[in-house]
Amino acid sequence: MKMRKKSELPTKTCAHCALPFTWRKKWARDWEQVKYCSERCRRAAPPDRSPPQSG
Repeated sequence: MKMRKKSELPTKTCAHCALPFTWRKKWARDWEQVKYCSERCRRAAPPDRSPPQSG
């Protein structure tokens, strides 16, 4: 993987605190599904109300 400057990394806005956060290597496999900047924000967010999937 090519080294990049931190300013060149992709960013998102946290769904709970609305602050911007940047890509981390530990999120490389599932960056599309990452919604929260930290574990604290993920726990504080309201539970997901999506219906259970049958299958």
